[in-house]
Amino acid sequence: MGAAVSEPEDPSGIRPTPAELDTLRLYDEGLTRADLVLLDLVADDRADAVDQLTALLVAAGRVTDGPAFTAAIGAREHQMATGLPGGVGLPHARSETVTQASLAVGIAAFGKRIDFGSADGPADIILLLGTPAGSLSLHLEVLAGIARSMAQPNVRESLRRAYDAEVIAELVNSTFWFPPEA
Repeated sequence: MGAAVSEPEDPSGIRPTPAELDTLRLYDEGLTRADLVLLDLVADDRADAVDQLTALLVAAGRVTDGPAFTAAIGAREHQMATGLPGGVGLPHARSETVTQASLAVGIAAFGKRIDFGSADGPADIILLLGTPAGSLSLHLEVLAGIARSMAQPNVRESLRRAYDAEVIAELVNSTFWFPPEA
């Protein structure tokens, strides 16, 4: 667990924007951590999976209102399915209830895959992404990083085989977040 990110001292008196603070928080605290990983996820459907993963974000203080966040996820799911090829579900939303960009990871129990609308079938890796409402560019950057990483079969297999929350969190933090180049 990292320390809370405070506003950096700047001799020019210019304060960082909320989006810049979100980016700093990702460097400091990471996109996920072990307590945001759920192994052996068993869910009745995608809404149940989202509810279970949202509960992790709420418990960690990264989401302040679970029902409002799941409603935002549901609204996004109604626009377009969030299944990716290779057995991945990527429900995501920006919301006022999200305190910092965060990813809850669910690895479905054997034989308990969940339909997220991918053309190649249900998902056994579920990545629930939440970002603060005002951080569109950060949301898109992180979403793109996740999609690029999950397009690689070796990354998907590493997540499936890790079977350890700490290892999965480290893999996510070192693989999915591609900070903007300076």
